[in-house]
Amino acid sequence: MTDAIKKGDKVKWNTTQGKTSGTVKKKITGPADIKGHHVAASNENPEFLVESDNSHAQATHKGSALKKK
Repeated sequence: MTDAIKKGDKVKWNTTQGKTSGTVKKKITGPADIKGHHVAASNENPEFLVESDNSHAQATHKGSALKKK
């Protein structure tokens, strides 16, 4: 699924508060620090920076946690 997800895609995912949706802002393919959180991404295991439609907060998620809308 991660190969199909790209910048600009509308996606949805589960949170502790329930389901939410947003937009993919960036594909991360290497180690990075995002908002004080270390992301151990790689080309083989990318993560995605997404922005929530409701709160506009940004967070990273593995591709397996995201579903295209």
